[in-house]
Amino acid sequence: MKNTELASKDLTALNAELTELLKTGFKLRMQKGTQQLTNTSQLGKNKRDIARVKTFIAQKTAQK
Repeated sequence: MKNTELASKDLTALNAELTELLKTGFKLRMQKGTQQLTNTSQLGKNKRDIARVKTFIAQKTAQK
């Protein structure tokens, strides 16, 4: 996920993206717990994407 993509989205789209990322993170953690996750680097990427989206949400709310 690129920063330019996130910067162009509005607050509701960012919240929807955050919800989707949190669901994906939960699924990845469950796959890791049951040892079905083969690419464990996805966990770190997902956490970084969540942090990136939260940062943009904070910036957008501070501008208002």
